[in-house]
Amino acid sequence: MAHIQVNYFSNTLLKDCQMDVLLPQRTADNPDWTKDTLKDLPVIYLLHGMSDDNTSWLRKTRLERLVKHLPIAVILPNADLSWYSNTTYGMDYYDEIAIELPKIIHELFPQISTEREKSFIVGTSMGGYGAYKIALSTNHFSYAAALSGAFNPSGSNETLESFRSKNYWNGVINQRNDFENSSDNLIHLAKQKLALNEPIPKLYAWCGRQDFLYQDNQKFIKNLEALNISVDTEFTNGKHDWYYWDKFIENILEWLPIDYIPEERLC
Repeated sequence: MAHIQVNYFSNTLLKDCQMDVLLPQRTADNPDWTKDTLKDLPVIYLLHGMSDDNTSWLRKTRLERLVKHLPIAVILPNADLSWYSNTTYGMDYYDEIAIELPKIIHELFPQISTEREKSFIVGTSMGGYGAYKIALSTNHFSYAAALSGAFNPSGSNETLESFRSKNYWNGVINQRNDFENSSDNLIHLAKQKLALNEPIPKLYAWCGRQDFLYQDNQKFIKNLEALNISVDTEFTNGKHDWYYWDKFIENILEWLPIDYIPEERLC
């Protein structure tokens, strides 16, 4: 894989931004790849969590090693502490990542596909929320997956709210006083998508039983299923920790329609 560190200007945020990009490269490890293999590449947008940035997946997991035999691109943007939202203080991170960034990617890397069926979005914790939010509010992604998804940032989860002050939450989540009908509410977005008869992306969720978000995950998935939206779920022992996200990102790669080739492991 080629690892490219990109600094670019966002016209939405009116500031310099950063992302990391993994691109497949023809090497001795992949001798059968041709120029055609590396055209119209499937893409995974891989979103970071609340205390992380665009480098976290590369520093804390086996990601680059796991995808080295796949003709696929991986985009790792930086959303700061925005919850992938258009904040009340004027920084429109949702617009930047959900709308502007795919256009920038296509401009800078035209070999990456723009087709919905080849576009996937995945995240952990805050990034899991962001992955579902972007997939349910656009028609750009056919698959969305979350690891320890923080699906309910309305303030009802006391542990989540303890991380930051109420001023912070009021800044990143709009309409906290009417969260049920807010564009930040994933269930509201799912209902809107159904009402418009738009295709629902295939969904996956993993959460550990010892994770403080476990109950929120169970409730959220039941609410989706009540709308006849199915979610491929895995609930196992596990905590809110990179050890488990590193482990279960491989399950997501196997779940995605990309002909994942597992590493050879002799023990």
